[in-house]
Amino acid sequence: MELKKIFIFLTTVFLLIACIQDEAPNFEADIETCTVEENILMRDPQIENTRINLIVKPTVDITKATLHFTLTPGATIDPPSGTVRDLTQNPTYTVTSEDRKSTKTYTVSCTDGGVPSNYDFEHFRIYAKYYLFYELSIPEGEEKPQTLDIWSSGNAGFSLIAGNTLPEDFPTAPSEFGKSGYCLKLETKSTGSFGERLKMPIAAGNLFFGTFKALNALMNPLKATEFGIPFNHIPIYLEGHYKYKAGEVYKDKENNVVPDKKDNFDIYAIMYETDETVKFLDGTNSLTSPNLVAIARFDEADKKETDTWTRFELPFVYLDGKEIDQEKLKNNIYNIAIIFSSSIDGALFNGAIGSTLLLDEVRLVYE
Repeated sequence: MELKKIFIFLTTVFLLIACIQDEAPNFEADIETCTVEENILMRDPQIENTRINLIVKPTVDITKATLHFTLTPGATIDPPSGTVRDLTQNPTYTVTSEDRKSTKTYTVSCTDGGVPSNYDFEHFRIYAKYYLFYELSIPEGEEKPQTLDIWSSGNAGFSLIAGNTLPEDFPTAPSEFGKSGYCLKLETKSTGSFGERLKMPIAAGNLFFGTFKALNALMNPLKATEFGIPFNHIPIYLEGHYKYKAGEVYKDKENNVVPDKKDNFDIYAIMYETDETVKFLDGTNSLTSPNLVAIARFDEADKKETDTWTRFELPFVYLDGKEIDQEKLKNNIYNIAIIFSSSIDGALFNGAIGSTLLLDEVRLVYE
């Protein structure tokens, strides 16, 4: 009988504690969704860490736009959802958590749907702990260049375990030793003991068109990379220059050495069709999705280690039965993505620490 009373008492205490925990104010301060009242967007807004990228239709007026947000439960936003803002000024929004202890400032940027064709990797800035790459474009009839935030990388995920790592020591960073000026440097890095415990012992350097969802990086890494931006041209080929050196010791995600296995890089571009259920492709289906139309990719036989700048040219090959639909092209149904990685199986956490891919003077050739 005494044991029964003790059991009832402990159960009651446990339930009370659970109720108290359930009712604790939320500590999250995130924007979960964004919508724009005016009909100016080509695609749904892209929300990445503390950036919101709006891909707008060409020639629309973005000086008076009304943005609406959904936030994590209990959070508030300043200025309030529904406030009219001038998007040419890259407005910011500050989100405060329900418990009032956390804040997050989001910056809104706009891309007019145009895709530049030349990528020299001369434009970058430090955000928080790491580098972000961007492009510049001068809209027709204007003098001031527009910042295009079309590139993303896994740096945001690496930052979760980076500690005091310097920005230049992240997997994705600029290098001053380019073919001309700066270049892109992708290096496969160790994620330390924390990464090993999660069976994510490496972080490959990568850069791609699209968005990286840092919150997904630990739960479902392959879903963290959302590849693609709107594209209304017919791609012909991807060209550029590279250098590559593989790391010395290849390991699998269990951190086991794989004898006689050598790391290699990956460079490819994809064009695919979007629909109601497929807004973008990710690490699980970027090369297998039925929505794919054309792929330009480095053949394994053509890859080589080289310490001199080596030119490549990758033609877009259309998949069986696939072609560009001109009507869909006009209606911005297609996305394109360019993807670079210092370890071809880095997304699966297989590769060699130290594998390094340098890229410069890359060009997407299209009609």
